[in-house]
Order: sequence, then C-alpha cells, then structure tokens
Amino acid sequence: MPHISIVSPVFQSASLVETLVREIIKSMEPLNPDFEIILVEDGSTDDSWSEITRVAKIFPQVKGIKLSRNFGQHYAITAGLDQAKGEWVVVMDADLQDLPSEIPQLYQKAQEGFQIVQARREIRQDSFLKKVGSFLFYRMLAWLTGVSQDESIANFGIYHHQVIKEIIGMRESIRYFPTMVQWVGFRKTSIPVTHGKNENRRSTYNPKRLFNLALDIMLANSDKPIRMTVKLGLIVAFTGFLFAAFTAWRYWKGEIIVAGYASLIISIWVLSGFLLMTLGMVGLYIGKTFEGVKNRPIYVIEKETSPISKS
Repeated sequence: MPHISIVSPVFQSASLVETLVREIIKSMEPLNPDFEIILVEDGSTDDSWSEITRVAKIFPQVKGIKLSRNFGQHYAITAGLDQAKGEWVVVMDADLQDLPSEIPQLYQKAQEGFQIVQARREIRQDSFLKKVGSFLFYRMLAWLTGVSQDESIANFGIYHHQVIKEIIGMRESIRYFPTMVQWVGFRKTSIPVTHGKNENRRSTYNPKRLFNLALDIMLANSDKPIRMTVKLGLIVAFTGFLFAAFTAWRYWKGEIIVAGYASLIISIWVLSGFLLMTLGMVGLYIGKTFEGVKNRPIYVIEKETSPISKS
C-alpha cells in the first residue's frame, strides 16, 4: 500500500503529462519513495491518453484511468479518489499551475496533526476576468450556503485517507470537490503556495461551462433561492393586498370613475413574471432531483493502464 497517492484529472493536456509526472517524482522521491500517481483522462480529444499510457510504461508509479467521455473535472477527481490507496492523498490539477514542488510542504504541515492541508494561492497567475469571476462566484456561494468560502483555495491540497473515505461515500450526482471538503469537516488548515503560470494553454472552462457549473453547485448546496421566491411571493402578495385596499378606498370615495388601464397591465406583467420565475426555480430543483433518483454511475471507466482494484 503506497503511503501517498497523487490524483490528477487530465483534460487536453497531452503536452504536459510527462513533465507533470517527472516533476511529481522529483518532488516525491526525497520525501517518501512509497507513492503512486493516478492520472484520470477525462475524455480529451487530443493525445492525452496515449501520453498517459506511454508514461505509465516508463514510470511504474503511474496508473492511468480513461473515462468513456468527458464527465467533468470533479467527476474525474472522484474516479481517481475511488482508486487511491495511500494513507495520504494529494489532489492537484494537471496544467502545472498546481506545482508538484509544493507537495513536500503540504505534507510536512499535515504532520502537525491536520487531516486536511489546502494550498492557498496568494498570487494567482490567472487572467483578470477569471479572478473577478472567481471572486463573485465564491462570494455568492458563501452567501447561499452560509459557509465561508476562500477563492484562493481550489482542489490542490493533501488529505488524510479518513477524509477521502467520507468524500467518496458522498455519491450525489453533482460533484464539486472544494465544497465536499468543506462539508465533511475534520481538522484543516491552509498554507500559501506559489501558483504556476499557464501561458501556453487556454482554459477549458468557457463562460457557458462556468455558468452551468456555478448553477449546479449552487442548486446542489443551497435551497436559499427557492426560499427567496417564497419570501418574495409574500412581499408581492402583501403589496397586492395593500394596493387592493387602497383601490377599494378610492372607489368608495368616488375618486375612481374609469378603471386604470396602466395599473392593470403593470399588475399582470409583474405577477406573470414572478410566477414564471418561481416555476422556473422550482423546475430547476425538480430537474436536479430527477437526475439524482436515476442513480446512474458518477463516471464510467473505459480503459486502465494496469489493473486497479475497484472499491
């Protein structure tokens, strides 16, 4: 059984696979030579899987898993966690923005009695728009869930096998690793790390994918949006009651001769819009519930570079 498992989802990163593995080995061998590297290929359209199989023949520490299609980064992380055997598990991205050279200090901090040590990117090497989007998303997520969120912390970190055991036991259909780490608890801390540059590759998250991911995460971790529609409905109903009472009072005083066309149209449009918004919000939650009750597997493995025991 390896002492440390390194799990990394790989997507459109054929040119980086060998460099990633060599950098991990360079950092791990002086620390503890008893380790494994699990690379999960998440339906790339480039030669990522070919590179993983080639590198796995060179370095026996490498185990490759190929998913049958692109399931998404956090589903690929789950696939890797399911196969990780180490007492400690490192989760990191494959784009070399999570630097393997930072693993030793994460491990050393964990030896102080922490079960979770996360990497805090104090100086992020991302575009301005990505930083702003990340800031807004985490602030919104913190407000919806009532749990403090730090946009400088992502997937990169080291986790005790007890933490990973609880996380892989959460088989809900919507996966987001950082919030799952938050939910399970345990003694955690974070340390500052250097964030690597990613100048030669475009982000695989386009605005549409980011929006869908954010929507899924918020719906999966909070019922506050639907609670807000209830509160807004009460406010609208109360306002409508006051308006009706005021209109009746004006009628009895003889101030209303012809019913107001403008107020009627405004009322219809406002109430119709509110009803459609409420139905849409309820529909989103019902849709996510429908996805969950299907009980489909979270991911499907197509190939492996070597036999890996199924948990």
